[in-house]
Amino acid sequence: MSHHHAAAPVSTVRQYRAERDPRAWVAPAVATALGALLAPAAMLFGGLSAMATDSCGPDHCSSALTTTLSVIYGTLSFGGVLAVCAWLACWLLPRTRRWSVPRVWLAGLSLLPWLVVLVLVFNLPEG
Repeated sequence: MSHHHAAAPVSTVRQYRAERDPRAWVAPAVATALGALLAPAAMLFGGLSAMATDSCGPDHCSSALTTTLSVIYGTLSFGGVLAVCAWLACWLLPRTRRWSVPRVWLAGLSLLPWLVVLVLVFNLPEG
């Protein structure tokens, strides 16, 4: 007589979540392609946005313009680091179905700082 117990059947939900995700590469690849376009554009236009103060001088510009420029530079510096971390995380997550939703969220979040900078640059208030 054997004293071994039969393994409990694994639930189908748990089994599904543990399966390898054949489309795990899609969200990181799309984020990489879009990030390769958006990041340089955001850095270029964000860097050039300081020229918006040329007509009013840095001391006589409106507070709306200086605040927007501060948000742009803060987003480029801190948001850029967070974007790269989110981008790396979406590539490095395990390729199982369990991680498919966080992978898509991280891929989207990796693009957010670049989009915020571009929106702010193209909607700068008057000086």
